[in-house]
This record gives sequence, structure tokens and C-alpha cells, in this order.
Amino acid sequence: MELLSAENVIAVATALAGIVASAVMVWYERRVPRRKRIGYRVQMDNPIGDGVTSGRANVRLGLFDEAPGMHQATLVLLRIENDGSQSIGHDDYTSRELHGLTAEFTDRNIHGVSVTQPTGTDHLMSHFTPHAGFGYDPGGNTLRIPRVPLNRGEHFKLLVLLSGGDVGCDIRIVGGIRDGEVHPNRSATPDDTPPLFSRAARWITLMLTVSVLTLSTIVVVRDDTPPPLGCEQGSLTITGSTAFAPVVEELAEQYEKDCEGADIEVEARGSAAGVGELAALEGESKSVRSSMIAFHDGRSKRVNGDLRPLPVALSVFTLVVNDGLTLPRGGLSLTDVRRVYAGEVAYWDELDPSLPHWRVVLVSRDADSGTRQVFQDRVLGGAWEGVPSTSLDCATDTDRSAPARCELDSTEDVLRTVAETRGAIGYSELNLATDRTGVKRVALDGHEASLNAIEHDASPYPYRGVEYAYTHGTPPTGSLASSFLTYITNNGEPTIRNHTHVPCSTPEGQPLCHD
Repeated sequence: MELLSAENVIAVATALAGIVASAVMVWYERRVPRRKRIGYRVQMDNPIGDGVTSGRANVRLGLFDEAPGMHQATLVLLRIENDGSQSIGHDDYTSRELHGLTAEFTDRNIHGVSVTQPTGTDHLMSHFTPHAGFGYDPGGNTLRIPRVPLNRGEHFKLLVLLSGGDVGCDIRIVGGIRDGEVHPNRSATPDDTPPLFSRAARWITLMLTVSVLTLSTIVVVRDDTPPPLGCEQGSLTITGSTAFAPVVEELAEQYEKDCEGADIEVEARGSAAGVGELAALEGESKSVRSSMIAFHDGRSKRVNGDLRPLPVALSVFTLVVNDGLTLPRGGLSLTDVRRVYAGEVAYWDELDPSLPHWRVVLVSRDADSGTRQVFQDRVLGGAWEGVPSTSLDCATDTDRSAPARCELDSTEDVLRTVAETRGAIGYSELNLATDRTGVKRVALDGHEASLNAIEHDASPYPYRGVEYAYTHGTPPTGSLASSFLTYITNNGEPTIRNHTHVPCSTPEGQPLCHD
């Protein structure tokens, strides 16, 4: 795997984020929480009079009728707590006054205050005396809170009776703590407890959790499967058969995926052209000669002694006609096909009176095509040799006393032209012609083109041939060409079968490929 692959970059970045978050967490816990801190929160701010303006007045039942100025009465519950990590002593308050803190109630007047503390902290009550500065001025809005020593986590509460103003008016506590601060906390109900972790601590914990989950996901989903044995790097050009090109292209993609560093380019120019290009490397260095493989439909007749064929798969081909032409049951006989391609039949009804009076259009591959060579050898028996083409564009307005002929560069061109031309007949590799719109496959001597029938039922269907991989001599051990051919033999069976071919490496394929 490459050092700077996307997986590695993500993993390293995530790990660094986790490390930074951990460092920030350590710094935060060691530096920030160690400060002395007093927090306060408003746990209740509730109207008890019937003249408040908030619209939430309670029913008084006469409890405050005799108390002057209580028509806008409210009760406020304040919680003052040591939420730092160090205890706060009497001398830690920095106020120059006798008291330590001051509670200010905006637009309201204080009428009374009650102090409560949790169980086990009764010692705090001794500090709430006028001599310690505890008190308020009648009609005033500030409450003086004494210098109460608080151990870590201790708190006390102040229930304050107020009048004037309205609920929700600003309430704040001011004062100073040596090496610390006084700050407001999140509002809570009387039964709420302070959060276990601060907001910063919760964010850092979340970052650490995300980092760990991300790294775990990378470990789980990354593909650590070792590449197949014999993987090689370098460049390889594959040329030749257009009919077999889809198989080779898929196998090349699979090899490049399994073996990083391999670059395989498929250039399908026709079987004969591919073998000719390979043969032209004669005289080049061994590395250059081993950088090309040519696939040929059937055995090449233009091979010199240095080119070596390796049988790869049995391919099945088929004749196709325009789907407007309905042939007799059983298709065409070999004799009929030979008459048609010999030019003896210009119109289909000359072959069979039941057929329409349509001009015969022979759509063929060019002379470099291996599919055409197999057709000539296996179907025509060589009888088509030397018959010229009368048209390069499949035009039917030429000499109407003979069938129209044309030659095209690829199987795809043949299939498209047959589908578009009335009375046309051509040929194709079976898989490319299967379920093709606009064409019908043609049986020969009553036998359908069927890979299964040939492989398992010994069908005599004639239009078939072996696909050969040609190399310039034996590829050197350790070359990409040698490795790719071995890969096809060992790993290519599923792909070859998916494209309707029989692998020559299988027990069923061996006798068929050497027939």
C-alpha cells in the first residue's frame, strides 16, 4: 500500500487529532479546573403575588394581604457552589468589605432571606451573621453574602423574598476570588445536580470518541488482503481481437486492482492487425518484445516461428440477420450460407420462395478480423477467399444482379449495420449478439449457437473457434506479460464464463480447445 494513500492520510490525521485532543484535555484538567471558582445559578424565580406583570401570578389566598408593598411579590432561590478543584477559605475572598460577595436583584427590593445548606454542612450556618457581613438594607436590592469557606463541591442556597419588578429580571453575584473567579452556571431546578463534566471537557471527550471510532472503522474496512502471488509492475499493451476485447478489458482492470503498479492498456484493432503488430517487434530488445500480447480469434495464418500461441478460451460465434427477415425453422444450412456468400443469391426469395424479395446485404468484417477468419474456415470452408467487396458503406443501389457487400472495422459496427439494413446478414461473437435489438441469431444446419450445448452435449455447431494469446517467444519469468497470462489461467475463469466463453484451463475446456 502506498505511504501517502488516502487511507493512511486519514488514519494519521485522525490519530493526530486524538493526540491533540488528549493534550488539550490534560492541559485543561491541570490548569483550568485547578483555579478556585465559585459558581452560582438561579434555581427558582417565581411570582407569588397577583399584581405581577408576567401574566403568571399565583393565587395568594390572602397570605400577603396584610403585607404592604407585596402586590408584586416573588421568590428567588440562589445556589452558590464551589465548582472548582480547590477549597476556598475565608481569606480567598478579595473584597475590601466585611462580606465576600454581593447579590444584586435588578428592579426589585429585598424583604427577607432564608439560608439552607445540604446535610453534613451545618458548620456553614455559623458564617451567616450580621457580624460576618450578612444582611441587606431595607428597601434595597443588594444582598451581602459573607466570606463562607467552601470545600470542593460544597454549596449553600439562599431563598430571597422580593417585591417590585418582575420575574426574569437580571440577577447577578459579584465579587472576587484570589487566583480564581465568580461565574454564573447553567440554570437548573432545585433538584438538578451540576454536570459531571464541564462543556469543554465534554467536547474534548467527544473528539476523542470520534477519533477512536474513525480509526476503528479504517482498520475494519481497509482491505489488507495480500495481492495474488506473482504480481508484477510495469506497462503492458494488449492488442488484437475486438470480439474478445470485453473479456480482456475486464481481466486487465481486475489485475490492476489486485496488483498495484501494473498499467495494462487494451487496444483492440482486429486479430490479424494485432498479431502483425506483435510480429513487427522482431529485432527489438527482449523487454520491448515482452511488453505486448496479441489476442487472435482462432490460429493465425500469418505467424512466424517466433510467435507462440497460448489457448485461452473457446469462443462461439453466430450469424445474425435483420430482425425483419424471418428465416425457415432450423435457420440456414451450410450449403445455403456458402451460396449466399459466394454471390449466387442476390435476393432472399431466390434462396427460398417463402422469403421476401429483399436484396441480400452481406455485412462482413475486414481482412484483419479473426472472427471473419473463423467464419471462412469453419463455415465457408475457404470458399469465400478472393470474393471482393462491392461497397464500402453497405449501399444497396449498386449492381442489383448480385448481393451488396461491405466490410466494417468492428463487431459492434456489424451488429449496428445489420440492425439498420433490411435484408442484411452478418456475424458476431455470441455474447455480443445475445439480446441485441434489431437482429436475430441464425441456426446452422438446425443447431443453435449454444455454449452449454457445445460444452456438455457435444453439439456439432460449427461456428466456433479457440481464442489464442500470442506472445513474442516465451515471456520472461517476472515480466508483466507472463504474470498476466498466469493470472488469466488461475483467476480468469469466472470472467471468461460471464462473457459466454469456455476457459481452456478447465477440464471441460481442455478437449474443446485442443480439438
